[in-house]
Amino acid sequence: MSLPEVVSRAQWRAAREELLLKEEAVTRARDALNAERRRLPMIEIDKEYVFEGGDGKATLLDLFEGRRQLVVHHFMFAPEWDAGCRGCSAFLDQIGHLAHLRARGTTFAVVSRAPYTSLLPFKARMGWTVPWYSSSLGDFNHDFEATLERDGEFVERPGLSCFLRDHDRVFHTYSAYGRGLDGLGSTTSLLDLTALGRQEEWEEPAGRAWALGPAPGGERVLYHDEYED
Repeated sequence: MSLPEVVSRAQWRAAREELLLKEEAVTRARDALNAERRRLPMIEIDKEYVFEGGDGKATLLDLFEGRRQLVVHHFMFAPEWDAGCRGCSAFLDQIGHLAHLRARGTTFAVVSRAPYTSLLPFKARMGWTVPWYSSSLGDFNHDFEATLERDGEFVERPGLSCFLRDHDRVFHTYSAYGRGLDGLGSTTSLLDLTALGRQEEWEEPAGRAWALGPAPGGERVLYHDEYED
C-alpha cells in the first residue's frame, strides 16, 4: 500500500495552505456552475404519468406533496429483480433527514420501475421511510432516460431528476445520471440541482432567494424537529 509522505508540521501546513487555494477555486467554480444550472430553461410536462405508492395511484403533481420543487431519485429496480441495486441503496442510505429539504419547499421521492408490491419488502428490509413509488404503470422511466433500450433489452441506470411546480403546472428543470451523482446526497448538494437552489441571498440569478419567506426567528437552518412543514 502506498502511503503519504511523512513530513514535519511546518511542511504539512505549507502543503495544506497550497492545496486550500485550489479548494477555494473549486468552490467558486462550483458556485458559478450551480448558478448556470439554475439558468437552464425548463420543459413543461403535459403528459399524464401514473405512479403507485403507499396511498394508491398518484400523479407526478401528487409526488410534490404540495411543495414547489421535487427531486426524484431514479432507483434501479427492474420488474424482474428480487432486490434493488446495491449502488442505489448505498446512495439512498446517505440521504439525511428530509425536514431540511422540505423546509425549503422541496420534496424528495424515489421512483423505480418494479411493481410497488416488490418495492415494499425491500424498503422494509432497508428500514427506509422516504416516499417510494412504482412507475410500472407508465413511461416515466423511459421518458426521463432512467430506463434505456439497448439491443432489444431494457437497461436501468441511476439518476436524479428535478421538477418545479407553478400551481398545477409541472416543469422538468434538470437531470443527472451515473457519475453525475458523485458527491451528492447532502441537503445542500440536492438543493444545488434545483431551479430555486438553496434560496440564499448570495445565489445567482437574483430573485429566487427566500422563496418561502424567513424561517422562524430568522434562522435558515433549524433542528429537524423545529420546522413547521
